[in-house]
Formats: sequence, structure tokens, C-alpha cells
Amino acid sequence: MATGWAGDGAVQDQIDATVSDAVKRARRQLRQGPGLTHCEECGEAIPEARRQAVAGVRLCVTCQEAHDQERQASLYNRRGSKDSQLR
Repeated sequence: MATGWAGDGAVQDQIDATVSDAVKRARRQLRQGPGLTHCEECGEAIPEARRQAVAGVRLCVTCQEAHDQERQASLYNRRGSKDSQLR
């Protein structure tokens, strides 16, 4: 592939840098710390095992599942247009 003045590995280096930046950005967005002892939605106690497994946990399992379902439903494309689904 002709790349002009770029070196042989320049394209792969750019891809690697883009992936690395995306991973760093995602890691910065992860919650950190001990988390809450009680769910901020319903007030139910969050088990110690969950608090140790999920850093910065704020919701109990039941509320987290409901939150995930709401988020998943909002990502669904209801228009059904193939063009909009391919974007």
C-alpha cells in the first residue's frame, strides 16, 4: 500500500495509538473506590461480595439489572431503516 513519505509501519502505529487512547479513555471512566453500602435507588443493602467485586458500585443487583435493561432499550433503533442501522 502506497503511503507517501510515511514509514512502513506508520498505518499500524496509528491504529495502535487509536486503540490505546480508547482503552485509556474507557479506564478513566470506570468507577473507583469502595462503593456504597446501600443502593442509591432503593436503599437496599449491597452485599459485601458485590462491593468487593465491582469497584465504585452504587446500585444493588436488582436496580442495576433494571438500569441495564432501560439503557439497552434506548439503544434499539425502532425506525427499522437499514441505513440508520448500518451507521
